[in-house]
Amino acid sequence: MPNYDDHIKRSAMPTTTSTATIAEIARQAGVGTATVDRVLNHRPGVNPETVQRVLQVVAELGTPPQRGRPRKGENFRFAFVLPAEATPFNELVERLIAQAAGEFRHQHITEVTHRFDAGDAGAFAAELGQLGECDGVAVMAPDLPPVKLSINELVRTGVHVVTLFSDVAGSMRETHIGADSRAAGRTAGLLLGRMTPGGPRDTLLLSSQATRLSSEIERRIGFAQVIEERFPKLKVLRTPDLPAGDTGACRALLRFLRSDSVDLSRIAGIYNVGSGSAGVARAMESLGLTGGVGVVAHDFTDEHRALLAANGLAYVLHQDIHYCISTAARVLRALCENVRGALNVVQPPIEILTAENLH
Repeated sequence: MPNYDDHIKRSAMPTTTSTATIAEIARQAGVGTATVDRVLNHRPGVNPETVQRVLQVVAELGTPPQRGRPRKGENFRFAFVLPAEATPFNELVERLIAQAAGEFRHQHITEVTHRFDAGDAGAFAAELGQLGECDGVAVMAPDLPPVKLSINELVRTGVHVVTLFSDVAGSMRETHIGADSRAAGRTAGLLLGRMTPGGPRDTLLLSSQATRLSSEIERRIGFAQVIEERFPKLKVLRTPDLPAGDTGACRALLRFLRSDSVDLSRIAGIYNVGSGSAGVARAMESLGLTGGVGVVAHDFTDEHRALLAANGLAYVLHQDIHYCISTAARVLRALCENVRGALNVVQPPIEILTAENLH
């Protein structure tokens, strides 16, 4: 059987000034874009006849010097896409992207941050699809079909795409960068389960927003799993979906907790998987539950630092946001340059922050 690399060497690609996208080559050759990518990057797994057919199309249409759009200037152009919702986490991520601008310049990267409305999947997908002139895109997006299709179309046209903090599984994105969300939820469940004193306090509250971010969905799943597996005597009670803002979250949670359907004497802790955690902590304080009921939240914001110090939060689960941003840019650049091992990403660990280990 002929060696794949030898076959590629014998089938030298012509030098041409014209360029074609991977999608165009795939259509002409009658193969998938993944097959074209393997041929262009000398990867195994394609039979010699298909290789020859792809190379013939490349000879006719031309091939880009590297996967992704050719650079029009000195720097790579990468887009960071975040939800438009003004949550503390989104604002913190955007601020840290801006602070990394100097670091990016040294790597010959020009970054631009976009905020799209994640509440409208169609509009989010349409705006995402307008980023085809970028070399790469790092996106935090709702896990919905229109968004998947938009990511796939970007990849087919040669744009490298990675997901950031929250994955879009089943899309053609090239890797995900962010902490293991299900493990984060399991960690929250383990912490609250061990804090529960027993006796009449046998109910843990699980609160979140109406979300399609897979990270938050995975956190909920992980939390419920570990309580069922390790603390079978405890009950998990979902709150109604809370507004994203702290004030709205506080009011909505108070309405729920003051209703006849809730027995406050049985509540042992609460895990808030997304935004609005400061509002959740304020609701606990209003009911006189601070200290007696553990509250677990995500993301080390300035307000969460203060709440940890004041015992409003028992634990904050955090991931190194700057590391994730820098890693996304590094991976996108390595993909543009066809660096071997570009997708070998070490995901950030889940940090457990308390009032005793603030930094």
